[in-house]
Amino acid sequence: MSKNTILERFLARFSWGAALVYLALVVAFVAATWSAIADLLDRRAEVAAARDILEQVQGRKPSARGLAGSAGMPTGSPFLEGPTVTVAGAALLQRVAGAVAKVGGNILSSQVELQGTRSKAGFIGVLASCEVEQSALQQLLYDIEAGMPFLFVDQLVVQAPVASATSKEGRMRILLAVSGQWQGEK
Repeated sequence: MSKNTILERFLARFSWGAALVYLALVVAFVAATWSAIADLLDRRAEVAAARDILEQVQGRKPSARGLAGSAGMPTGSPFLEGPTVTVAGAALLQRVAGAVAKVGGNILSSQVELQGTRSKAGFIGVLASCEVEQSALQQLLYDIEAGMPFLFVDQLVVQAPVASATSKEGRMRILLAVSGQWQGEK
């Protein structure tokens, strides 16, 4: 027997097997390539979603729910805005006074605290004495803490209303300490 005949027999016998092995290797290569491309596309989508969340947190981009017309989503910067600490304090006082007026109350006195224990961390505080209806207190607190910029009720002192003969529900006097963070000069 010559070498060519042995090789010819071997090739004739295993040619289908070799073709099947080659085809299986090509299919495995295509599947591995497809899997790698799909993984890259998934990672790209995750990075885009994380970038959107970061922009929303930093206040540069409104949320998708806010774009859809959700009135409950606060918009704006989470920090008090103003070129100076005095202007930022005035903005804070205006925000608190607006929330009190929105629930039908009135401010009796107010004081802006630009220097205090928390001022080194960039916080500005307002101390306000006001009168509101008992039923409006919860709405007032919600309006202050739910909107933008982020505000914190640090202290709340409530004096019970004096009952009168004409009405069951009187106006409460409250002392409200509210603070917010100012980013500083830009």
